[in-house]
Amino acid sequence: MTIKLPMDLSNKVALVTGGGSGLGYAMAEALITCGAHVIIAGQTEAKLQKACEQLGEMTSYLVCNVCSTDSVDHLITSIKNKHGRLDILINNAGNHVKAPVEDMTLDAFNHVLQTHVSAAFYLSQQALPLLKMNPGSSIIFIASMVSYLGIPKVIGYSAAKSSVMGLVRGLASELSEQGIRVNGIAPGWISSPMSDKALNNDPERKAKIINRTPMGKLGEASDIGWASAYLASDMAKFVNGHVLVVDGGASIGF
Repeated sequence: MTIKLPMDLSNKVALVTGGGSGLGYAMAEALITCGAHVIIAGQTEAKLQKACEQLGEMTSYLVCNVCSTDSVDHLITSIKNKHGRLDILINNAGNHVKAPVEDMTLDAFNHVLQTHVSAAFYLSQQALPLLKMNPGSSIIFIASMVSYLGIPKVIGYSAAKSSVMGLVRGLASELSEQGIRVNGIAPGWISSPMSDKALNNDPERKAKIINRTPMGKLGEASDIGWASAYLASDMAKFVNGHVLVVDGGASIGF
């Protein structure tokens, strides 16, 4: 196969949930740079509007609560009516509850699982008719270091992100024959205004993270962005059922 440009996504339509900020924004930016039209989805319209202004004319937004089946149904219908296609789906929307296991309520635990697992599954399922129209389409899930490492006080997040690994493997094995690749990205510790503030206020934890990362630094949001562009492109046309760890070596560091 001849690829005109590295990671050429021209004429592709992508949906990034949680795309108004953070890693979702970085992934949207990378996909746009490679030529895709990107729809960012989230619950806060003002945040989405601001992101679209910054990302430019190759971006649009739709307000959606991924935990609401009605909201997801409306999202997919809107994409079908406006674009008539979907080539790339990135399940990035998430939440996080930090608490010792004794203090983690069942409602909080279930809500984290619902957001990262059940909601991502339902959106992927409902997007299938559009994705099937375009052989070579791609679904990407966002895993985590807690998919591999035991980290205290995030038991709900750990269970959810471990389940994401199962979604990647199971969906990849079932959807490949329909021309849809399914992969994931497991970000390591990434620098952001929120994480920088938290780690700067906890120098012991920051030192622990840096010391177990062979590259000796935090990653950048763009590292995850370019990983998503690669997995969505024809450069990764034989990559399927894989979770790409982008962590500076933290998961294998000593």
